[in-house]
Amino acid sequence: MGGKKHRGLALLAAAGGLTLLLGRTDRLTTVTYPVKTGKLTGPLRLALVTDLHSCQYGKNQQELLDAIARQAPDALLLGGDILDDHLPRAPGEQFVTQAAQRWPTFYVTGNHEFRTGEIDSIKRFLTQTGVTVLAGDCVPFSAKGQTIQLCGADDPEGVGQAAMNAQLAQGAAAVDRELCTVLLAHRPEFINLYRSYPFDLILSGHAHGGQWRIPGLINGLLAPGQGLFPDYAGGRYEFENCTFLVSRGLARETTRVPRLFNPPELVIIALT
Repeated sequence: MGGKKHRGLALLAAAGGLTLLLGRTDRLTTVTYPVKTGKLTGPLRLALVTDLHSCQYGKNQQELLDAIARQAPDALLLGGDILDDHLPRAPGEQFVTQAAQRWPTFYVTGNHEFRTGEIDSIKRFLTQTGVTVLAGDCVPFSAKGQTIQLCGADDPEGVGQAAMNAQLAQGAAAVDRELCTVLLAHRPEFINLYRSYPFDLILSGHAHGGQWRIPGLINGLLAPGQGLFPDYAGGRYEFENCTFLVSRGLARETTRVPRLFNPPELVIIALT
């Protein structure tokens, strides 16, 4: 009897080890979402980078920069937690500095930037680097003869729920409904609030893909702010008035739980 139990435990351990071996990957992937708005006469491409957490992608961040360049985006959107409160700021700042020299770049805060206690310094750095920081703003962006609007709000962990709500309302008040309007907001769990405003496309991160996935069965196991089996771990979600895209993010070294069947991702949005 004891032998059967030990064999069973050994098989269970072997199955667990095989799952870790097959499922764990830190390889960067690129995911493209076509989004038809009906408000453009030609295509635009947006790159979304979230939850980098100051992780390193090749020497001088070249792996990530090259992956973005291959997609030829018209603009780069940074969806928060580009920097981390435990890892040095330098790798994240290195990425932003180089990226902002190559693409028009727009940013909203994540909770971890606020946790550094250096948010004013971070925003100064971003502004001086040429990044547009969105905090209650809704700004026009034009490329290839097309104009869209980019809106954003601060993460509520840093400014409070009331301030985030006020920023969303402020941005929505400036929306021209004739134009495609994109909201950049770090946390997906507030989607019902976001979609109460006239945004055509809403982009978030924060959930890290739910850390563990079983493709076709479980989209994510656990996400901050959503708990077990989160509704919005990562992927595409359609609502009557908008499209919602949640990036699985780029965090690697900072994840306490290893990513399983959930590779870090660069998100590309093909707008038409």
